[in-house]
Amino acid sequence: MSVFKTKGIVLLESNMGDNDKMLTILTPNGKIGCSAKGAKRPKSNLMAGTQYLCFGEFSLYKSASSYTINIAEPIEIFYNVRLDIDKLTYASKVTKLVNEVTDENQNTYRVLQLTLNTIYMFSESDKDLDFIYSIFKMRLLSIIGFKPVIEGCSTCNEKKVSYFSLKDNGFKCEACGKQDKGAIKLSDTTIKAIRYIIRSDAKKIYSFDLSDENKAQLKMVAKLYLNKCLDKEFD
Repeated sequence: MSVFKTKGIVLLESNMGDNDKMLTILTPNGKIGCSAKGAKRPKSNLMAGTQYLCFGEFSLYKSASSYTINIAEPIEIFYNVRLDIDKLTYASKVTKLVNEVTDENQNTYRVLQLTLNTIYMFSESDKDLDFIYSIFKMRLLSIIGFKPVIEGCSTCNEKKVSYFSLKDNGFKCEACGKQDKGAIKLSDTTIKAIRYIIRSDAKKIYSFDLSDENKAQLKMVAKLYLNKCLDKEFD
């Protein structure tokens, strides 16, 4: 039996009997499923640190086939998200998606960082929740191996682009875009926004805003591209 410490965020929480919980925690080194014995008891030292969305430092011990939490010290519980049903709804979309695309024993540092930044934005900013979620999806895809072609046309390499192609995973020029029946026409502003989302420093991806029209374009691209890449329907 071995004991180790890790930081992480609770993606999923479920009851296990009268007093125990089963948790899924995203750490910098992958996703961990673990039990928290007695965490539901009112005076349990594990109660605060094992709540859904809690980011904390966990001490776990590993037996032959399972993990059990020994210590859970909360760092951030995102209290404002818990008080707002809309924010909580969007946070659940994020954690559901992150749970879908991560596994054990992976380098998930960047996914964890993005998840924390996104939940923080839900909690502390007044930005449109749909806008934050669209940015999250585009950035997540670029991290997990689905970075779209953004430097030029994905067909002919023309630098001036005006469409996003789901078929060819990236931007297309006017001529190539018109030949692609599924391509989405975009404004120059939305194109610049997508490039910024993918290229920018992790701490700065939410430091811009768009008009309602451009937000709608970004939302459409993010949703359709995500569903195409993962071959599954997400909100």
